[in-house]
Amino acid sequence: MALKVAIVGLPNVGKSTLFNALTQTAQAQAANYPFCTIEPNVGDVAVPEPRLDRLAAVAGSKEIIPARINFVDVAGLVRGASKGEGLGNQFLANIRDCDAVAFVSRCFEDDDITHVEGRIDPLSDLDIIETELMLADLESLEKRVPNLEKRARQDKDSATTLRLVNLALEQLNAGRPARTAKVDPDDEKAWHMLQLLTSLPALYVCNVDEGSADKGNAFSDRVAERAAADGAKNVVISAQIESEVAMLAPEERTEFLGALGLEEPGLNRLIHEAYRLLGLQTYFTVGPKEARAWTIHVGNTAPQAAGVIHTDFEKGFIRAETIAFEDFVKLNGEAGAKEAGKMRSEGKEYIVKDGDVMHFRFNV
Repeated sequence: MALKVAIVGLPNVGKSTLFNALTQTAQAQAANYPFCTIEPNVGDVAVPEPRLDRLAAVAGSKEIIPARINFVDVAGLVRGASKGEGLGNQFLANIRDCDAVAFVSRCFEDDDITHVEGRIDPLSDLDIIETELMLADLESLEKRVPNLEKRARQDKDSATTLRLVNLALEQLNAGRPARTAKVDPDDEKAWHMLQLLTSLPALYVCNVDEGSADKGNAFSDRVAERAAADGAKNVVISAQIESEVAMLAPEERTEFLGALGLEEPGLNRLIHEAYRLLGLQTYFTVGPKEARAWTIHVGNTAPQAAGVIHTDFEKGFIRAETIAFEDFVKLNGEAGAKEAGKMRSEGKEYIVKDGDVMHFRFNV
């Protein structure tokens, strides 16, 4: 499954600098003026997964294929964007097909970098962005109501959609994002089809100064409290440091990060937090040809995991030969695990665990 995260924020909060670091490119122009991102940039990034290298070494895999995550850098929003201010709401549609939204807030002071609101207040920044997304959702939903009311009398699906639209409107009119609504599991698919900006899970990214990259600062502490209250995830990053790390050779990065008191790049933590936010995990397929990481939801069954590779794998599923990551490495691969009785034959009801090494048997 392809995970897609939108990066949103006010102008000059470090959004494009962060995007450049994520993709290790200069696709997004980072400049000290609003609206330097004229078209939404999309970057395809490998999900950091050290276990994959160890599996490949054991199996002698010729190729290593990590899971991927897409980041969409959306042009900076300003107060009134939903009504056409700044670049207006022309870019909001780029968020609708994403799986989550990363709200980048400025948690650093720098007189050389102007703030579009004229002050440093990350919570106010978050409020402005969330408000603009809520207003855009309100406008979208209110336009749908008249037609839905006409069709709902004779069409069951339209009636369901109308009920969910009204549920969302209830939240938004109360000043709450749509993600706060309690949606019945049976309605989740129809709810997702509404494509509401504020129904997407939120990840708050605190862009701090270099000296605060390891522990954060007073600004990021306030955002962390807000995230806890909102049920969102929170991560502290120095976009400037990450952009410098991205330019280093791999062997130089560990030393550079260590000197700053960091165990891993902040970007790795951002990706891992996005996985946790969305309830995702990883399983592996390993062989002489390739070692590959696959992304699935926590709680997926073996047939559902197989379906991520190909729908035919799920339809014709017979069983999954499964080895835990630790056993695969400790026992030197599939043959050793099988001999030690650590290879299991799992059926259709098996709930896949993070790190499982799997080989699927299926009917063509």
